Amino acid sequence: MSTGYPAIEIVPIGDVPTEVRRGLLPQVEARFPGRIARLAAHGLPRPDEAYDPERRQYRAAPILERLAALRTDAERLLGVADLDLYTPGLNFIFGQAQGNGPVAVMALARLRPEFWGQPPDPNLLHERAVKEAVHELGHSYGLDHCRDASCVMHFSNTLDETDRKRDRFCSAHEAQLRGALGSVASRSS
Repeated sequence: MSTGYPAIEIVPIGDVPTEVRRGLLPQVEARFPGRIARLAAHGLPRPDEAYDPERRQYRAAPILERLAALRTDAERLLGVADLDLYTPGLNFIFGQAQGNGPVAVMALARLRPEFWGQPPDPNLLHERAVKEAVHELGHSYGLDHCRDASCVMHFSNTLDETDRKRDRFCSAHEAQLRGALGSVASRSS
């Protein structure tokens, strides 16, 4: 489904609520100028091969590999998994991306207030999901972590850090993103 504009495709991995996926579309488009966001026609099944029974978590790397193997005309793929993800060396991650590569994945499990014994809050989940989606897509366009704690590219080691940062890029990362988006567009012309 080509529209003439580069696309960022949101790919559900396993069971992901439709309202979460749809809620990301306008936010992603607003933060990545000249890109359209769209939902994938088909998602990926839950990645049972990535499950680590000792940790009761899923490894992110095999999920990124599955996303990279998809055939699509999208410029970037953002996998959304309602799973608890990790990468070796870290207890958990909110997401991971191929640095300056076409795929990223974000994990909803620990963004949910109920994961932490609090009542469900769809609005808070949406805010957190937008921040992590934009953060991981930023990495996919080559952006590094930011020292500015309010920038969406600030590394979140805790949920408090995610909650404190904004869902927008600082001015330095905004400029870097504009350059990256222009560079990607000129390479594909």
